Amino acid sequence: MKKAYFLAIALCFSTPALAQSLPERTGVNSMMGIAPKTDDFIQSVSWSDLFEIQSSQMALSDPSLKTFASRMIAEHQKTSAELKQLLSVNNMAATPPASVDDTHKRKLDTLHGLHGDGFVRQYRKDQISAHEDALSLFRRYAKSGENEALKKWAGDTIPTLEEHLKMAESLSE
Repeated sequence: MKKAYFLAIALCFSTPALAQSLPERTGVNSMMGIAPKTDDFIQSVSWSDLFEIQSSQMALSDPSLKTFASRMIAEHQKTSAELKQLLSVNNMAATPPASVDDTHKRKLDTLHGLHGDGFVRQYRKDQISAHEDALSLFRRYAKSGENEALKKWAGDTIPTLEEHLKMAESLSE
């Protein structure tokens, strides 16, 4: 019993040192509609953008995906640049990650191993899921985020993400 108690205490104190807070990483915040902490928001947005860009670069070779993939690359590069600009202008110390997290890395690895219809199906599925997740993240932060400039930007970005989701849903399977 003592070991379990000390383990629980250690986990509580180690959580801030983790790359992303436990409630955001496990999806508890999303299920409860709670806004992520600002650092979690920045990380999640960055990882999402990087995944969108890298997966869409793979999709450029498929004619049925080329138009959508090109747009995702351009618009997520724009979102990444806007986020970096906001951080700079508002003197925020946060630095967006330069590479995807393990979850997105596994998704990229899966896509890399697929070809033809299998790739198209998985890419479509990943795009729908990624945009649903992004919409949840942006809506929660726009409603109750900690930083006013990021809240406004999140709110202003929601219509674009909604359009991306509709486009992803309309991709052929």
